Amino acid sequence: MWHSVAVVIWKAMDGAPDTSVSGPTAVTIGNFDGVHRGHQSLLAATRAAAGDGAATVAITFDPHPVAIFAPERAPKLLTTLERRIELLHQHGADHVRVLDFTAEMASWSPDEFVRAVVLDQCHARAVVVGDGFRYGSRASGSIETLAASGEQHGFTATEASLAGDGVAFSSTRVREAIAAGDVAQAAEVLGRPHEVSGVVVEGDRRGRELGFPTANVPVDESYAVPPDGVYAAWVVLPDGARLPAATSIGTNPTFEGVTDRRVESYVIDRDDLHLYGSRIRVELVARLREMVAYDGLEALVEQMHRDVSAARSALLR
Repeated sequence: MWHSVAVVIWKAMDGAPDTSVSGPTAVTIGNFDGVHRGHQSLLAATRAAAGDGAATVAITFDPHPVAIFAPERAPKLLTTLERRIELLHQHGADHVRVLDFTAEMASWSPDEFVRAVVLDQCHARAVVVGDGFRYGSRASGSIETLAASGEQHGFTATEASLAGDGVAFSSTRVREAIAAGDVAQAAEVLGRPHEVSGVVVEGDRRGRELGFPTANVPVDESYAVPPDGVYAAWVVLPDGARLPAATSIGTNPTFEGVTDRRVESYVIDRDDLHLYGSRIRVELVARLREMVAYDGLEALVEQMHRDVSAARSALLR
C-alpha cells in the first residue's frame, strides 16, 4: 500500500522552508528530544555515511510518539520543536524533516514506513539509526528489517551506538537529572546546559522594587523544568547575547497569593534591559539552593545578594 506523509516542517540550514531534496541523501531517524550527545554522535555518523555529494537529512516526529500511544505517559519535552530543528542543523543535518506522527502512521508495516519516508521522501542511499531503534506497527521493525529493506531498495543501513565513555546517553537520563534538580548532570548528557525558554511577561515588579529586576517566563508544564529553587544561569537574548543571571524557579513563597510557577531571571548588574514580549532562553548551569520563604523583605534581599554572588562564582568556573 502506498502512503502519503504529512510533513509539518521541512527546513534547510538557513531556516527557510525547503522542498529541494531530491537525493541522494544519508538519513537518520529518531525523536531527537534534547539532541543530546548520543544524538550528536548519530548525526556525525550520518554525515560520514553521506560521503561526497549526498545531503544529510534528519527525520523527526511531532508530536512525540508516546503522546499518541499513551498520552498519560507522554514525557516532558526537553526542547521546543523549533529549538530541536536548530540543534539538529548545528550538529550536522543539512535538512530536517518533521513528520506529523499519527495513529495511522503508527499502524504502518516496517516496509510501508521505509517506502513512504526513507525512499519517497528522501531518496536515501544510506540510513543510520541508534542502537535499539524500532519502527513500524507494534515496533516490529529493527536494524535487521531495515538492512533487508536496504538490500532490496539500494541503501545501506547502519546502527550507531548512543553510548559514550561506557555510559548510555538518553533523553530519559536527562529528564531524570532535571527532575532531581541536577542540572549539571543533565548538561553532561546534553553536551550543553539544559534550557527553559519562553516569552517574557510582565510580573509584579517586586524584583525591581527590591533592586533586582527580573525577566519572567511562565512555566510550561509540558516541558522539563527542574524543581523549585535558585539556579546560576545564562540568559540568551533574541540577538544571541548571553548574559549571566541568577534565576529563581517557583512560586516565590515569601509573598502570598503567588500560585503560578515562574522562571524569574535577574541578569547580573543589568537594569537597562527591556525584554517584555521577547523570547529568551535560560540556560541552567548549577542549582544553588532550594526555595525558601523568608520572614520579611530584609532577609530576602540579603539572600538575593548572596545568590547573585554564588551565581557569579558558578558561572566563572
